Amino acid sequence: MRTVIFDLDGTLADTSGDLLAAANACFRQMGHGDVLVHPGDAGVALRGGRRMLTVGLERVGAFSDAVVDEFYPVLLDAYRSAIDTHTVLYPGVLSAIEELKTRGYGIGICTNKPEALAEQLMQSLGVREVFGALVGADTLPVRKPDPAPLVEAVRRLGGDPAQTVLIGDSDTDRNTSANAGVPSILVGFGPSGADMAALKPEGLISHFDELPDRVDQVMAAHLAI
Repeated sequence: MRTVIFDLDGTLADTSGDLLAAANACFRQMGHGDVLVHPGDAGVALRGGRRMLTVGLERVGAFSDAVVDEFYPVLLDAYRSAIDTHTVLYPGVLSAIEELKTRGYGIGICTNKPEALAEQLMQSLGVREVFGALVGADTLPVRKPDPAPLVEAVRRLGGDPAQTVLIGDSDTDRNTSANAGVPSILVGFGPSGADMAALKPEGLISHFDELPDRVDQVMAAHLAI
């Protein structure tokens, strides 16, 4: 079976508002107030919890690895308690996925969000059943850009890793696909969308309406090599 594997944050959904709120809860606890702002720091948010803590602490001149380590669990707790206050799926994503399914593709998620949080968010948004597999940052001992989580997501779908396309929004996703020897399609509507073309993916989209045909095109070109 051919498979399409999606990144989550910044690809399927704009999770930046809730991520930044969790980070700012940490900074307030430290006595710094709200350090990160939305939407200006949305791109930082989509790089993960540790990155948000690092950038915020550097901004106020208080960075240390020890503080990041101390507050990372605090951030996760804050995020877990308000995971979908601001988060929304990107327009057209569910219609695109349903069309891909009618064309015979298996659909899964490979994210660097901890698996339990990814499961919680997908359940909260009411879309977990749309995806046949979900692999998170801690599902395996390694995370993206190591190709193993991508391969595991495909395996759980009963698919063939050689007939897979990864949909993402970052250099991490681009490098994951390259490391796995499969094509990637990057989205141009996220916070870092303007930078995606420079990563030279096999495909780019500006709206999910474009995705099914682009997947067909990229998959055909890949299999023809």
